[in-house]
Amino acid sequence: MTVRLRAMLATLPSYVPGRNIPGAVKLASNETHYPPLPHVLARIAEVAGTINRYPDSNSTTLTSALATKYGVADEQVAVGCGAVSLLTQLAQATVDADEEVLYAWRSFEAYPILTAVAGGSAVQVPLRDYVHDLDEMAARVTGKTRLIFVCNPNNPTGTAVRRAELVAFLRSVPSDVVVALDEAYREFVTDPDVPDGVTLLDEFTNLVVLRTFSKAYGLAGLRVGYAIAGDPAVANALRQTQVPFAVTSVAQQAALASLEPEAEAQLMERVAEIVAERTRVSDALRAMGYEVPPSEANFIWLPLGEHTTDWAAGCEDRKVIVRAFAGHGARVTISSADENDRLLDAARDLAESVPC
Repeated sequence: MTVRLRAMLATLPSYVPGRNIPGAVKLASNETHYPPLPHVLARIAEVAGTINRYPDSNSTTLTSALATKYGVADEQVAVGCGAVSLLTQLAQATVDADEEVLYAWRSFEAYPILTAVAGGSAVQVPLRDYVHDLDEMAARVTGKTRLIFVCNPNNPTGTAVRRAELVAFLRSVPSDVVVALDEAYREFVTDPDVPDGVTLLDEFTNLVVLRTFSKAYGLAGLRVGYAIAGDPAVANALRQTQVPFAVTSVAQQAALASLEPEAEAQLMERVAEIVAERTRVSDALRAMGYEVPPSEANFIWLPLGEHTTDWAAGCEDRKVIVRAFAGHGARVTISSADENDRLLDAARDLAESVPC
């Protein structure tokens, strides 16, 4: 007799991390190629001497710093072990068995996993022109809908919904349904018509905005993210469902150091360089004949359809690792100019043999 586990595990999709191959350029995980800022590293070294003690389980100082930064009450902020952990907690806090979680597809691949683990039913709405089809998503809301994920900019396509469409959608959603606006890539947005979700919280108390220190801030290995909720009860629910001491003292202090004005100025300079490279790489790929939807993130999307796997394998043969979504497309992280040039060299070779 074997142990009895939940039946859903037999069909639970697996999260696929980006591969690491010695000598290859890794453009698969949307990490920044920049190392942490020197004073952030110094803060990490300083606090490392205290790790014999448990961290502040409520991340009190970091919570207050984030509340000040965004002009909200401390009670509206919850800090977690990366934004994906907070998304998982949100599903656990809102969804019971036979209730629904609604999201676009293709979108962040963790959504189906955390929905299943929470015991909910996934309702997936296809993208339209690589962007969330918010009209169709609104039409799919039922009495069983408890949670909606809107990834903006969307992972893996990099596309973003604009203010008018998003506001109209939020006004159509019943006020007792929680809408999670996943803004992990917000810092890379340059289109002024793509709204900052925090500015919508006063009107929509069922909205919760998710952000992370993993991407623009370069702290992916430390796992620290945060949520800002229109209703403090939602932030409190996230604290209730969090594993004790989930955010380490090192992660908390590194995030605090990253929020200091001088650090943020330097980080935004780095973001500007990545955005400039995003434009350069996108333009170069389009000149080769590839379709590249406009991106507001630190990655681009190549909708290669049935050719995706072969194209990604060709990149790997050339020591460039991209993230392939079989049958759909390839997501490519924007990195340094040198690493991006290696991608462009590979793409140029493959454009001759793989239809774009």
